Amino acid sequence: MPLEKLFVQLFDVMPSWLSTFLLSALPFSELRGSIPVALVIYNMDPVLAYCLGVLGNMFPVIPILLFLSPVSAYLRRFKSWDYFFTWLFARTHRRHSEKFEKYGTLALVLFVAIPLPVTGAWTGCVAAFVFGIKFRHALMAIFSGVLISGVIVTTLVLSGIGVAGIVD
Repeated sequence: MPLEKLFVQLFDVMPSWLSTFLLSALPFSELRGSIPVALVIYNMDPVLAYCLGVLGNMFPVIPILLFLSPVSAYLRRFKSWDYFFTWLFARTHRRHSEKFEKYGTLALVLFVAIPLPVTGAWTGCVAAFVFGIKFRHALMAIFSGVLISGVIVTTLVLSGIGVAGIVD
């Protein structure tokens, strides 16, 4: 059975609020996927969809921020993982260090706030780790970015629903 069908069946047996929360916590969907599903498929109240999306998206952030450093330190003991982390850090610093040096945590807020693929809370945690942003600052920046992203996604979906005539 294809993986996407397995996910559909898994989420189909859950209450809509739990599906929305869990979809938002997953790295491949985050709130960019959960809010549209909640509004269009579950016909959920927009405020509830937004709140569940934000809470679900933030759910894995604290553990990721706390454990990414010890996990990477452990994995670096293995040659292939050490190569991977060296490549990741060099690539990330080469592409983004000027922005992060210039704008600091504001760059992290904006990075997480833009609802595009690979710019959510999960990637924000990795960026905070790579650039050495302190836990408290990273948590607040990611939370702010998730709040903004949730507003953008909810507004876009509701605008699209209104234009498409799906919901009155």
